[in-house]
Amino acid sequence: MGTGQASFAMSNAVRVTNRAGRSPYVILCDHASNHLPAAYGTLGLDASEMLRHIAWDPGALPVARRMAEGLDATLVESCVSRLAIDCNRPLAAHDLIPEISETTAIPGNAGLSAAEREERIALSWRPFHEAIGEVVSDRLREGRETRLVSVHSFTPVYKGVRRPWQIGIIHDEDERLAAPLIAALQVLGGPVVGVNEPYSPADRVYFTLEHHGRSRGLPCAMIEIRNDEIAAPAGQRKWADLLAGILSDLEPEAGEAVPYRPGSGMAAQSKA
Repeated sequence: MGTGQASFAMSNAVRVTNRAGRSPYVILCDHASNHLPAAYGTLGLDASEMLRHIAWDPGALPVARRMAEGLDATLVESCVSRLAIDCNRPLAAHDLIPEISETTAIPGNAGLSAAEREERIALSWRPFHEAIGEVVSDRLREGRETRLVSVHSFTPVYKGVRRPWQIGIIHDEDERLAAPLIAALQVLGGPVVGVNEPYSPADRVYFTLEHHGRSRGLPCAMIEIRNDEIAAPAGQRKWADLLAGILSDLEPEAGEAVPYRPGSGMAAQSKA
């Protein structure tokens, strides 16, 4: 598996679109795909499980792509299922390669050796983060303003509990981008907006933005859309156009970046 998977990681694990986009935004989609390389099969799951949220964020990629097109922004997307390895987790996270996702056991992830874990990291996690790092570093070297926005989706019901929010904006202490985005959504009066709901950085879902945005002092925010809102093309267009319109007119709040304290928001058990 090693040589074939290394080849896959080099060519198919991550996709960067519109690298030269003129927008200050870089759009990220950590859980864009439910694809598993053939050598992994379905990790011991029934094939139907690969359509569930445990395998990806349904609807997130079409929204992210349309937002990027509308903004003329660069898009970086992971092309491997989160079941193989979760690109939005630090390498030390207990659920980096989940043995249980929500309430579902993942047989193919149980009892992995150190070498097998490293293979998964090389398969997807490392190419994804290297690609983001290159995009951001190039922009900063060129003196280009850079703001990071990650796009995710969440389930209407989690472990039997219904979630009322249609969209959630996730942020940590640095609210320069999140605060005006939340305000613009709330003034619409229609969508039910969650502020650090249904997740927060304490659930360890903010890793990609911490790693590439907060560590560099860049404005960033995470967008979570309830997946029944974006299950069909009409909903995907609606939310993508709404968000792109807001972001295109949005200016981050004035002020210096709040100093980043690594690991400050990683204490609670993950709900993602």
